Amino acid sequence: MTDTTVTNWAGNITYTAKELHRPHSPGALRALVAGSARVRVLGSGHSFNEIAEPGPEGVLLSLADLPAEIDVDRAARTVRVGGGVRYAELARVVHAHGLALANMASLPHISVAGSVATGTHGSGVTNGSLASVVREVELVTADGTAVTLTRDDERFGGAVTSLGALGVVTALTLDLEEAYEVEQHVFGELPLTAPLDEVLSAAYSVSLFTDWRAPGFRQVWLKRRTDRPLPDFPHAAPATEKTHPVPGMPAENCTEQFGVPGPWHERLPHFRAEFTPSSGAELQSEYLMPREHALDALRALDAIRDVLAPVTQTCEWRTVAADAQWLSPAYGRDTVAVHFTWVEDTAAVLPVVRRVEEALDGFAARPHWGKVFTTAPARLRELYPRLGDFGALVRELDPAGKFTNAFVSEVLTGRPA
Repeated sequence: MTDTTVTNWAGNITYTAKELHRPHSPGALRALVAGSARVRVLGSGHSFNEIAEPGPEGVLLSLADLPAEIDVDRAARTVRVGGGVRYAELARVVHAHGLALANMASLPHISVAGSVATGTHGSGVTNGSLASVVREVELVTADGTAVTLTRDDERFGGAVTSLGALGVVTALTLDLEEAYEVEQHVFGELPLTAPLDEVLSAAYSVSLFTDWRAPGFRQVWLKRRTDRPLPDFPHAAPATEKTHPVPGMPAENCTEQFGVPGPWHERLPHFRAEFTPSSGAELQSEYLMPREHALDALRALDAIRDVLAPVTQTCEWRTVAADAQWLSPAYGRDTVAVHFTWVEDTAAVLPVVRRVEEALDGFAARPHWGKVFTTAPARLRELYPRLGDFGALVRELDPAGKFTNAFVSEVLTGRPA
C-alpha cells in the first residue's frame, strides 16, 4: 500500500483515492475486495479520463505485484493470462510456444485486462478488437468470491468490455493461432482523392496518419502477413526513411519498417516493446463509426482542419471488424476508428473535442471508453444499444455498486453523476 499521489500515465488525472493497494497474492486480493466499500483497478494507467477513479473513500487497486501468470495450452491454442500482465510480456511467452495473437494494439506496454475492458483494438478489416479473442473471464466479485464467465454463458457479451464494473479481473483466457511473420511497409503522402476503403483494406493491418496541417494523409503504414499476398499499392510513394507517427519524434522507437519480416509481436504494434513511453505528454480521444461512413467522416473532419491542426500531434485512421461485446465500440458493425493524439493542454483540447463530436454527429460515432470525450450520457444509450442489458448484469454481479464510480454511473443511468 502507498499513500503517495497517483496519476494516470499522461498525468492529466490525479486520483483522489487515499490509498493505492498492490496485493501480492490472490488471497490478499480477495480479502481486500471483500473488506472495501468501493474498488477500482488502475491497470497500466493508459486511460485519459476518470474511468479508474474510485473516489476519496474508495481504494485504487494495482494487480502489478500479483504472480504474472501466463499459461499456454499448445494443443488447445489458448493462453490463460493474469490480470496484471501486459501485452509485451504475454507476446514473448506465446511466441516462444510457436503461437500468436491475431491482433495487437499500437502500444505493447498496456495491460491485457485493462485493454479489453475499455474496448481497445488494433487494425484490420478482418481483425476484431482485442476483446474478440477472449473466451473466458475470471473475476473476484464484491464479497471476494471468484466467478468465471465463458463464451457459452448468455451473459458473456457484457463480461469482457465491462469498464471494470463487474469485479476485479484476475485472469483471462484468450484464443491463439499459429505464429506468423509480418512485414511493415510505410508510404508517404496520400491524397484525399485516394479510394479510402481500398486503402484501408490493402493489408492485414493498415494505419493512416495525418496532422491536419494539409489535406490528405501524411503517412500510410501497411502491415502484411508474410503468408498472405504482397499488396499492390499505387496510391502513395514508399517512404525513403524510417518514420514516427508523430512528426519530430525519434523513429528508432518504432517497430522495424522497409518490409523487413519479423515475428508478429515485433511488427503489429507501432512501437518497440523495449521502448518505454515515459513522458505521457499528450491527451487522446477516439471515435468509432460504421465503416461505410469512413469517407464522409473524413470529409467532415477535413472541413474543420484549421481547428484540429493547432492541437493535434497526430491522428490515426484504422479499421476493426464487428464483434459481439455489448459495450465494444465495434459491437455489431464493421468499424472505422479515428484516433486523435492531442497536445497536453486540456483547456485547449476540450473545445476541439466538442467540435469533433459535432462534426461526427451524423455518423453514429461511439467514443472509446478510455479516452477524452464529452458525449452526453443520454446519447451513449443510443449509441450502445445493449447498455440496458449491461446494467442488469452489473446489478446481478455487483448489487451494492462496489465497482461502480461516477464515470460508470453516468454510463449506466444516462444521467450526469
